[in-house]
Amino acid sequence: MRSLIKALRIHNNAYYVLDDPQISDSEYDQLRRSLIELEEGYSDLIQPDSPTGQVGDAPLAAFSQVTHDIPMLSLGNVFNKDDLVDFMRRVNDRLSEAQKNPAYEMELKLDGLAVSIKYENGKFVQAITRGDGQTGEDISQNTKTIRNLPLVLEEARDIDLLEVRGEVLMPKAGFERLNRQALENDGKTFANPRNAAAGSLRQLDPSVAASRPLAFYAYSVNQGLPDSIATQSDALAWLKDLGFTVSAVQVVQGIHEAQSYYESVIESRADLPFEIDGTVIKVNDLALQSQLGFLSREPRWATAYKFPAETVMTTLNNIEWQVGRTGQITPVGKLEPVQVGGVTVSNVTLHNFGEIQRLDVRAGDTVSVHRAGDVIPKVTRVWHDMRPEGTKPVTLPKECPVCDSPVVLPEGEALARCSGGLFCPAQQQEALIHFVSRRAIDIDGLGERWLISFFEHGIVKTVADIYRLKDHAEELVTFEKLGEKSVANILAAIEASKKTTLPRFIYALGIRGVGETTARNLAEYFGDLPAIMTASIEALEAVPDVGTITAELIHDFFRAEHNIEVIEALQQAGVHWDKIEQIASADLPLDGQTWVITGTLSSMARDEAKAKLQGLGAKVSGSISSKTTALLAGEKAGSKLTKAEKLGVEVVDEAKFLALIGD
Repeated sequence: MRSLIKALRIHNNAYYVLDDPQISDSEYDQLRRSLIELEEGYSDLIQPDSPTGQVGDAPLAAFSQVTHDIPMLSLGNVFNKDDLVDFMRRVNDRLSEAQKNPAYEMELKLDGLAVSIKYENGKFVQAITRGDGQTGEDISQNTKTIRNLPLVLEEARDIDLLEVRGEVLMPKAGFERLNRQALENDGKTFANPRNAAAGSLRQLDPSVAASRPLAFYAYSVNQGLPDSIATQSDALAWLKDLGFTVSAVQVVQGIHEAQSYYESVIESRADLPFEIDGTVIKVNDLALQSQLGFLSREPRWATAYKFPAETVMTTLNNIEWQVGRTGQITPVGKLEPVQVGGVTVSNVTLHNFGEIQRLDVRAGDTVSVHRAGDVIPKVTRVWHDMRPEGTKPVTLPKECPVCDSPVVLPEGEALARCSGGLFCPAQQQEALIHFVSRRAIDIDGLGERWLISFFEHGIVKTVADIYRLKDHAEELVTFEKLGEKSVANILAAIEASKKTTLPRFIYALGIRGVGETTARNLAEYFGDLPAIMTASIEALEAVPDVGTITAELIHDFFRAEHNIEVIEALQQAGVHWDKIEQIASADLPLDGQTWVITGTLSSMARDEAKAKLQGLGAKVSGSISSKTTALLAGEKAGSKLTKAEKLGVEVVDEAKFLALIGD
């Protein structure tokens, strides 16, 4: 059995990952049948990592949320040689003379879905998505079906907990086969391999994931690495010996070797069996990695060296106006479809009316469309010398294209908004879609399609109406493709969503300027919803990450009678959360103080310094005044330092600041 499992794993990897089968289909089938016959004859000896069992378990009702033991951070980016030189300089600045100019390990930046996989005493136990870096989704059932993923690690049985992180992707050949089969069966095709991989892993039915040609490539060990392994390259070699697939790895010394490797990858990119969008460069010495540490969202010792962005020319056929959930009127360019970065682009955001004026873009113009990585395509240039005769400047619509309410563009601003507010159907629909989204209240199964349909039939108008859908169960089953089982699943998901968290609830309300981080800061600062709803603008400004404009938006939101009615209706419907511990600003050492930051700090980014000051109770402002308590001045401090000295404001250098936060 062990011999057959090893052989099948090798041939699965050759077929699904490398697109280089070593044996014929009939030979592969014979190996598989041999293993099945043994398992039928000796069922008590069936191995837990047998590929015959990688077909998926029973469908799941939903994915559970799991907190990462160690945050799963993202990488910073560099886009050219100069950026890479700056990255290496920043690394050197934090090292002693003897440590400077360390060796770097470089590998391919795989274009897939980041996943963390745990093994206990050599046995697979759990797989978690990156999520927001702190919390991800448990996708163990789907991940177990990946054919090149070892479920048992013979050489790691003495390791209590081994955490391996890597990328789940769909090789090019498998992606092409999947789309070809979909077309033959009149099914839906995927735009690119990354979307196909992500969509496969988020299927509630594991048998669907099992049918997809997925592959796992390991790139790091976050827990359980033997003490004898001292470098990143050795860690990946160890993972390969355990049975994991890893991408090509090369150790380089200095900028010239790093640039040479990067350029060689660009040349061979088209011949790789999978999609990549750059390379990753890491300090190879694991002890130095630990010494260099992390910024708030990324390690200091690693960065992604992205490929040059792709830019193409096409025709802008028309400009249409869309209304977002906050009433923002957004111009959308309708393009002559064109391939950019591996996807077909037919729409492009023009951001706002101010951007249209800046570009002087018109319907009929030839434009350059730029797409870097997975970012939204944008117009970077208008070719005015190719403009056809008869084009007209774009004018802002006077009325909302959805509800005919007046469009307002405040003086000096670039963002136009519909004045219809909660009366505008577009805003109501978008508010509903945002409320049920995965990062908000997360009502699984109640997607955009059904919400819009319910809205159009008058069943749901506000988010509170979602919790009254059980009163319309008989009507819901009459909707096309929505039978009794689907309705029961939706109603069960709605009921389950009543237990949420205060940060999610605040974020779900869709307050302008309040993203997930701000929602979490508000919840932690005030402790409960009534305190937030009744807070003054000044009190809101004291919250980390909340500036004057955002404070005013939050304050105004909770002064609108309609919003209060909806919140009360939600709570009456049973939406609730556990109380969280409040951060009492009065107990913090810098409570009541106002600080300003200027210049460059060597020990941390300014955003990190701001967060530390706010965590100690200080308000961080962007301008100096006589009411400023202190100015934190880094290198190359400019006019703010001059003004602080003139006003007699205390100036704190970086050394004194570090001593302060240390105390």
